[in-house]
Amino acid sequence: MSNPDWWRGAVIYQVYPRSFQDTTGDGSGDLRGITRRLGHIASLGVDAVWLSPFFASPMADMGYDVSDYCAVDPMFGTMEDFDALVEEAHRLGLKVIIDQVLSHSSDRHPWFVESRSSRNNPKSDWYVWADPKPDGSPPTNWMSVFGGPAWEWDSVRKQYYLHNFLAAQPDLNFHNPDVQDALLTVVRFWLDRGVDGFRLDTVNYYFHDRQLRDNPPRRMSRRQRERETNPYEYQNHLYDKTRPENLGFLRRFRALLDSYEDRASVGEVGDGPRSLKTLAAYTSGGDKLHMCYTFDLLGPQFSAEHVRSCITAFETRVVDGWVCWAFSNHDVMRHVTRWTRQGEDPDAVAAFSIALLACLRGSICLYQGEELGLQEAALAFEDLRDPYGIRFWPGYKGRDGARTPMPWEAGKAAAGFTTGKPWLPVPEAHRVRAVDRQEADETSVLRQYRRVLAFRRSWPALVHGDISLLATGGDTLAFLRSAGNETLLCAFNFASTPAEVKLVSSLAVVESVGLPGGTGDVRGGVLQLPPLGTFVGRVG
Repeated sequence: MSNPDWWRGAVIYQVYPRSFQDTTGDGSGDLRGITRRLGHIASLGVDAVWLSPFFASPMADMGYDVSDYCAVDPMFGTMEDFDALVEEAHRLGLKVIIDQVLSHSSDRHPWFVESRSSRNNPKSDWYVWADPKPDGSPPTNWMSVFGGPAWEWDSVRKQYYLHNFLAAQPDLNFHNPDVQDALLTVVRFWLDRGVDGFRLDTVNYYFHDRQLRDNPPRRMSRRQRERETNPYEYQNHLYDKTRPENLGFLRRFRALLDSYEDRASVGEVGDGPRSLKTLAAYTSGGDKLHMCYTFDLLGPQFSAEHVRSCITAFETRVVDGWVCWAFSNHDVMRHVTRWTRQGEDPDAVAAFSIALLACLRGSICLYQGEELGLQEAALAFEDLRDPYGIRFWPGYKGRDGARTPMPWEAGKAAAGFTTGKPWLPVPEAHRVRAVDRQEADETSVLRQYRRVLAFRRSWPALVHGDISLLATGGDTLAFLRSAGNETLLCAFNFASTPAEVKLVSSLAVVESVGLPGGTGDVRGGVLQLPPLGTFVGRVG
């Protein structure tokens, strides 16, 4: 049956294809491997699977540099393998969301090869080209996320081209309507193959300032400046991203999706302190993106105050839009490592985190391996494959620590990921947390994830209800989730010491509804929470 709002409150599971399951023995995961393991994903009780890029690519940035948007890279298999994956996912009741990297392509894409060949070819204006300043320097002060200027000199055109990331990832010129048309044709290609939605990479990077104005410096404290390893953070990025013209393209994109049944979109917004404002603009009105996620909960901050501020900002600014919360993904350190304090049990942090995530208002995204409580892998420099980490080592060690292969079977070589040499090492600490071991352990993080996600599905208030924050003291967070006649009190103690939350008289009658792993208790109108304690109760 049709359900156009399936995405609202959905649980999405992110797969990083290169690290999920290898079926050929070449050490890299593939589409057939994902298909083989879809049963595991479905067993978690999620609604959709998001596939990071599997398109044809030179792999300069692990597939986020696309050389053919409508082809599967041979590393991952064939188009027939993809079709089989979609068919099996749908049989299991899973939606399929694929990455779309529209802001830039590979420098080996035929579009760019033609564009750089001259200043007057049919695709000469498909990328962002600009003349140098009189002294030969780049046209603006814009910086690349991956370090250094965001402009690369081309000796054929004798111009610079823009790249917000690697020089091998030239930015497409969205001011050219032909570029927009070509990219929407790509989107239609995948819609026709049966995908249910798209995750839009760097969705606020599509347009640049036509006048090529310099970015002003960002106001930073001395401590902030000393902490930053990347000069990109020294600028206030007013002109190289989040331009107003983007809204028009997102409306075109949404109109295309709406011409198909039950399709959805989620955008990645990386916009620093403006992220939630951008999210609000991109998801408002029902004519742009269905939802977005930001990096607000993907950082090192682990406190009730931080989460409360994020919820407050979203609820205040986003009137009719929707958010997708995540604690981990392929671009950041795994959250169990980020948030486990000295002396704490990482498994307790993992259990606390999934309980919190499951109770937030919005859709939620899980990253492969977090259901096992995996921590960030510590890799040697010689094992790195991430150009970002190699560029900024050792001040920043890159993203490979979150991208190591999924451990399936503890007793097998490479933990059952491959019969060959894995493209990144499988840490021993990950092997002992393999899926087969946790399946057999009733107290494992994996079993806890399943219980919590099943609990979330059983309460409409948690899936799509409203949220109302309550005033609490210390490092505690409490809020109400309401839908119809159902109201739930959700409370979390972030501290490593016990906490008490005195309930107002209207909430004095609260009955626990059995949050899996919940450790809080209400006595005499006071909610008592142990360290990293959680509680969900029905308000009578």
